[in-house]
Amino acid sequence: MQTLKINGVSKSVDVPPEMPLLWVLRDVLSMTGTKFGCGIAQCGACTVHVDGTPIRSCQLPVGSAIGHAITTIEGIGDTPSGKKVQEAWLEKEVVQCGYCQSGQIMSASALLAGNPSPTDDDIRAAMSGNICRCGTYVRIEAAIKHAATKA
Repeated sequence: MQTLKINGVSKSVDVPPEMPLLWVLRDVLSMTGTKFGCGIAQCGACTVHVDGTPIRSCQLPVGSAIGHAITTIEGIGDTPSGKKVQEAWLEKEVVQCGYCQSGQIMSASALLAGNPSPTDDDIRAAMSGNICRCGTYVRIEAAIKHAATKA
């Protein structure tokens, strides 16, 4: 049995330590906001925060996450940057199909938590690992800029 701290709550799971965190979240804990995209950490759909750093959960063994603070899309709205990003996403109508959006929001929230006034280049660099098949990149960038202006 292993204990994870997810969104501020301790959760015990009985899984092998090499199981990817993504599958623990989705299949064991029924936290389905984090999405499976590619399985090789290239698309960003599975992004979560581990100690505030955006990490691809499809490649992170759950054993490596023990003792660290994990934040998922279900809990990001409780953080100052996450709340701003989620509000901006709605205000700028970013979502099209929505599949990649949890990963996009997680990466954008990490960016603003570390850099509250990012440049266009900062935004593009931080979001470069997140793929949107619908091509909402212009709206994503506009929402991040908008979130950065929120008090």
